[in-house]
Amino acid sequence: MSKSPSSSIFLPALGGAALLLGVAYGVANRGYGNDQIEALRSNFEAERAAVTAQAARTEELQSELTSLRASFEDQLAASQAVAKRQAQETAAEITVLRSQLGSESKAPETAAATSTGVAVSMPAPERGTSYGLGRPALSEEIAAWDVDVLPDGRGLPEGSGDVWTGEEVFADKCASCHGDFAEGRDAWPVLAGGFDTLADRDPVKTVGSYWPHLSTVWDYVHRSMPFGNAGTLTDDEVYAITAYILYSNNMVDDDFTLSRQTFAEVDMFNADGFVVDDRPSVEYTLWRSGPCMENCKDTPVQITRRSTDVGVTPADDGSMAESQMELELARLGGTEWGKERVAGSVFMGPGGVVRDEPEPTQPEGEQVASTDAAPASDETAADPALIAQGEGVFKKCQACHQVGDGARNRSGPQLNGVLGRDIGAVDGFAYSNAFKAAHDEGRVWDEAALAEFLTNPRDYFRGTKMAFRGLSDAADVEAVIAYLRTFE
Repeated sequence: MSKSPSSSIFLPALGGAALLLGVAYGVANRGYGNDQIEALRSNFEAERAAVTAQAARTEELQSELTSLRASFEDQLAASQAVAKRQAQETAAEITVLRSQLGSESKAPETAAATSTGVAVSMPAPERGTSYGLGRPALSEEIAAWDVDVLPDGRGLPEGSGDVWTGEEVFADKCASCHGDFAEGRDAWPVLAGGFDTLADRDPVKTVGSYWPHLSTVWDYVHRSMPFGNAGTLTDDEVYAITAYILYSNNMVDDDFTLSRQTFAEVDMFNADGFVVDDRPSVEYTLWRSGPCMENCKDTPVQITRRSTDVGVTPADDGSMAESQMELELARLGGTEWGKERVAGSVFMGPGGVVRDEPEPTQPEGEQVASTDAAPASDETAADPALIAQGEGVFKKCQACHQVGDGARNRSGPQLNGVLGRDIGAVDGFAYSNAFKAAHDEGRVWDEAALAEFLTNPRDYFRGTKMAFRGLSDAADVEAVIAYLRTFE
C-alpha cells in the first residue's frame, strides 16, 4: 500500500516546529539560570562585605580595650604611689606629734617657752595633688594667720606687762568705752565686778565674774581692740591691759606682771562654771533614730492641760477672765493682761509697768517712807542738787560698790553707812593688807579720810587693790560724800 503524499509533506513541517520550540525553551531556561546566579553572587558579596566590616570593628574594639587596660593600670599605679606616700607622711606626722606630746608631758614649761607665739600646731605637710592648683603655704603666711592662744598658754608671744603700765594704756586706749576702771560707759560693756550675780535675773557678766579662760581675754584684746583700730596694740600692751583688767577684778595684786611665765598662775573666778557639751553622746541618739510612724504610744493620748489654763487662749466668750494668769494678776492688783509671760513670773502695776514685786498697799492719805535714801543731816537734805551731782559721779563706782537696800559686796565692799564706819570692817569682804592694817590701827572713815582717799586712793593706801585712780575735781569728791551720807 503506498503512502499518502499529504502526510509526507506535513511530517517535515511538524518536526521543524518542534525543533524551534525546543530551541526557544532552552534559550528561555538559560536566561533564568543566569539571573539566579547573579542574585546569588550579589548576596554573597553583601555578606562578605558585612563580615569584613564586623572583623574591622572587632579589631577596633580590641585596640580600644587594650588602650583602656593600659590607662587603668597606669592610674592604679599612680594612686597606689600617692597612697603609699600619704601613708608615709601620716606615719611621720604621728611620730612628730607623739614626740611633741612626750616632750610637753615631761617639760610643759620648756614646751611653752619654745613656742613662737605663731605656731600653736605644726603646719600641715605638703600633700601630693593631682589638680595642679595652688602651692604650699609659706611659713610667713601661716604665721600671719596662726595667732590664736589656747587656754594652757600655747600660742602666747614673748613679752610682759604689769598692772600700772596696763592702767596707763587702758586709760589711753580703752577707757573711752569701758571707763577708767573697767566699769563700762553708756552701752559699752562693763569688764569688772559682777561677782555672785550669775544666778540673778539680770546677771553682770564680766571678765571677772563670767569668763572661764584668761586666754580668751588676751586673744580678744589682741585681735579686736581697740575698737575701730584693731590690731594696733603691741604684745606688751596686750599683756599690760590684761593684767589691769585682772587687777580691776581683784584677781591679782598691784605688783603683778603678766607674761607667758606667769600666765598659768591666774585662776579665773568662773573657770568651773562651764561644762563640756555632752549632747552628741547623751542626746543625739534620742532624736536621730528613725521616726516612729505607728503605734508609737503604749497608752491612749490624754489632754492634761489646756492653753486657757495659762491665759494664752480666750474663753468661749472671748474673755480672759477665768484664766489662771488673769486671776493671779487680779489678785495682785495688776492690769493689762498680755504683758505677762508666765503666771507669777513678774508683776504688773497700774498701766502695765513690770515690777519685781507687788507694789505695797497703804491706807489712803499715808505716804510710804523711801528706803533708798535717808538724809543723815539737815546739811545734806538742804542741798539736793549736790546729792544729785554725787549720784551722777557715783556711777563710776557702781561696777564695784553697791549702796541702798540689798546692797552686797562685789569686787568692792558695799558702802551703806561708810561714813563713821571702821576702815576694813565689812563682814565677808577680802580686804588688802593695807586695809587690814588700817583696821587694826582703829582708823575710821570720817569725811576727811574719805575725801583724801577718793582724791588719790593709791597714795592714801599703798598697796590697795582698788584700781580707781581717783577724782581730780574737789567738787566731785564733795558731791559723792554728800550722796553717800544719804545711805547712813
